[in-house]
Amino acid sequence: MNRRLLDVLTGEEPDATPVWLMRQAGRYLPGYRTLRESHSILELAKDPALAAQVAEEPTRRFDVDAAIVFADIIHPLEGLGLEVRLDPGQGPVVPAPIRRAEDLRRLETPLDAEGRTGFVGATIRKLRETVSLPIIGFSAAPFTLACYALQGSYEREFPEVRRRIASDADFFRRFMMVLSASVIEYLRMQEKAGAQVIQLFDTWAGVLSESQYSTLVAPFLAEVLTSVEVPTIYFSTSSAHLLGIQASLGATALSVDWRMGLDEVAKIAGDSLVLQGNLDPTALLDSRETMERAAKDVLASVPRGTSHIFNLGHGVLPTTDPQRVKELVDLVHSETERG
Repeated sequence: MNRRLLDVLTGEEPDATPVWLMRQAGRYLPGYRTLRESHSILELAKDPALAAQVAEEPTRRFDVDAAIVFADIIHPLEGLGLEVRLDPGQGPVVPAPIRRAEDLRRLETPLDAEGRTGFVGATIRKLRETVSLPIIGFSAAPFTLACYALQGSYEREFPEVRRRIASDADFFRRFMMVLSASVIEYLRMQEKAGAQVIQLFDTWAGVLSESQYSTLVAPFLAEVLTSVEVPTIYFSTSSAHLLGIQASLGATALSVDWRMGLDEVAKIAGDSLVLQGNLDPTALLDSRETMERAAKDVLASVPRGTSHIFNLGHGVLPTTDPQRVKELVDLVHSETERG
């Protein structure tokens, strides 16, 4: 098995910097697009054979150092009994949002991860049979799940979520308790199925103040991140103001967006955490030369002595040319190969 990613996450020295890309499986690849002609996203995600096929495609095309399970962030919410749609151009939509304490009673708790979301575990087991790479399992973080469940759908800066936090912190804390317990069960199910690394996606954490994040979110994150035995990666965007808190959550690695250089991130986060990132995904939309310059700048920004996993600062964009992805992966390995 290719162990570069596991080596970095367990304190070993790999023969080259590991590289994988968020959303490396999916919308920009021809195999996925063909499948989407006859299947919805959720149909693909809930069919382990098809989901494994989607996750395998980039591992066949590129020399990436990990496969990430193909799933959707809404599965834990569905597992709790919430109706969730994926509307084109809108993303997750919860028609009946959680807004009051009594709404919590309609949630089907505790989450039966195997019974309600076991298709994700089945996908991981299929991948373990066919892919000789570490398998990354994942979940949305409790706060990001709360954003969709409380707001009802994506809305810039999630005003309803922030209003509820300000007006009824006790209610919000109770909801976070439910969500964190559910995410723990969901991740443990993936670990049991064979996931060797877990990534927690906290896409919307940046809308919070330091005080809100520290008191109402960080304690639950710490509980989630220390609930599994495999290495963990925590990712958020637009959250440079939260880096100091995030560094103390207990994650093995901190994945950051492109808005701050890794040298600056390391000054805040310290040198004990592995850093993951952080090429701007738009660099893959330009020429090979432009992409290579940007990728080399990221590599040069990694402080000496800091362990690094190369990734994007967010997911691969739909209009990305797969050839550019191949060139990027090969460049990272060739630039960082150790004798």
